[in-house]
Amino acid sequence: MLIRLTYASRVKDSLGPADVKDIVRASKRNNARLGITGTLLLVDGIFLQCLEGGLLPVNTLYHRILLDPRHQQPALLNFAEIDRRLFGGWHMGLVPATADNLALLMAYSPSAQFDPYAMRPRALDALLEELVSRARVLSE
Repeated sequence: MLIRLTYASRVKDSLGPADVKDIVRASKRNNARLGITGTLLLVDGIFLQCLEGGLLPVNTLYHRILLDPRHQQPALLNFAEIDRRLFGGWHMGLVPATADNLALLMAYSPSAQFDPYAMRPRALDALLEELVSRARVLSE
């Protein structure tokens, strides 16, 4: 069974660009081994991450993330069985905080600040689909 899991968490301590790139680099390596794809956003101290893959590998990874001390207030925002991956070619894409991407995030956010915790699952899926269509992710 193929699933998509989307969660948000708040960054416990401040992370710099090099820290985030290190996270993405390690995620790409580890996720490729596990058959997991997805993307990561970090905006205003909030992680929004989508993971896709087999039920057991994605659940196992999510539980490891919950134990990571860099995360606080983790919340599972959407968990669904899917027929097709949205991030098929990305073992972990990083969506940069460009002006275009921030405007897109705000288009789906129900408040004046980007708040994935308050977004409906359908809005999260639509946001992720639009991000993929724009495909402005950072490479290593």
